[in-house]
Amino acid sequence: MSSILRQHAEQQFAEELHELKKQDTHQKPENWALSPWAVVTYLMGGKLKNGVLITPKYIGNKRLMEIAVATLTTDRALLLYGLPGTAKSWVSEHLTAAVTGDSTLLIQGTAGTSEEAIRYGWNYARLLAEGPSEKALVVSPLMIAMKTGKITRIEELTRITADVQDTLITVLSEKTMPVPELNMEVQAVRGFNVIATANNRDKGVNELSSALKRRFNTVILPPPETMEEEVDIVQRRVTSITPNIKMPIEESTLKEIRRIVTIFRELRNGVSSDGKTKIKQITGTVSVAEAISVVNSGLALATYFGDGLLNAQDVAAGLVGAIVKDPVQDKVAWLEYLETVVKPRENWKDLYRACKDITL
Repeated sequence: MSSILRQHAEQQFAEELHELKKQDTHQKPENWALSPWAVVTYLMGGKLKNGVLITPKYIGNKRLMEIAVATLTTDRALLLYGLPGTAKSWVSEHLTAAVTGDSTLLIQGTAGTSEEAIRYGWNYARLLAEGPSEKALVVSPLMIAMKTGKITRIEELTRITADVQDTLITVLSEKTMPVPELNMEVQAVRGFNVIATANNRDKGVNELSSALKRRFNTVILPPPETMEEEVDIVQRRVTSITPNIKMPIEESTLKEIRRIVTIFRELRNGVSSDGKTKIKQITGTVSVAEAISVVNSGLALATYFGDGLLNAQDVAAGLVGAIVKDPVQDKVAWLEYLETVVKPRENWKDLYRACKDITL
């Protein structure tokens, strides 16, 4: 398992899930691996009675996680909604891992996701040779979850076209999936549910129909409220990722994380952190996910082409790439930001020069 680039949540945090299961004395819904109390503890972190520390997977409002978990105990599906980079996919995966111990029943939403990917398809060689039969069915993750009482994750639901989205309505309403070709239906086992993620900021978004929206309980995940909260999220995610690719985390990394997060928050808010300078808006969404990517890219440069310590030159390329999506509008806004906000700051001259060199 050590050679795997990215483990599933239930593999990466297997020890924590095992300890929670041993200590869990609360009531569990049918087919749940952990109780709702233990699931929220796994997500938010805490210290168990035996002294074992559970690391937080979500840093934010605990009540939001309680609402999300409570939704899954009912027959309502859960929709995690918010801006890009607000940890929707991260929360979805960890929720599923804690509830069922299996986060792999995933449908990735794209503009090309078909109805077959959500419901079922056919093995056409077998279909032609033997005719319609259950053996010729190619089951989807959704159908597997219905049969086994598990949770299906649907990522980027609003990227799927509206007519394909609406194939979920019958499943979410009736908890059955008709297979008219075989004159049969698949009925959901207790424990089955759906967690979907969606945002309304990306290009190519397809709005959910009102009929489909009614089948979900929506939990909106906000961006990190404070600077410290966002720095903590980035640091924890980078720390959890870098051991898999054998990159060291040094004290100097925190300094660069703070500068990256400061820049991203100012660009998102359209004003400098001291409130004195108004900043032009950029076309992209500089989120926590992009901040993590910039730090990881910088660590790779520092490790393989530097002295192993993350510095301004290492993060500059990733910063410019994350911010300047439109080569005209974003470049103008970014250069103005460098001159009016970054350049005057004490101890930021190195970052100003590095970013200016790459941008020009």
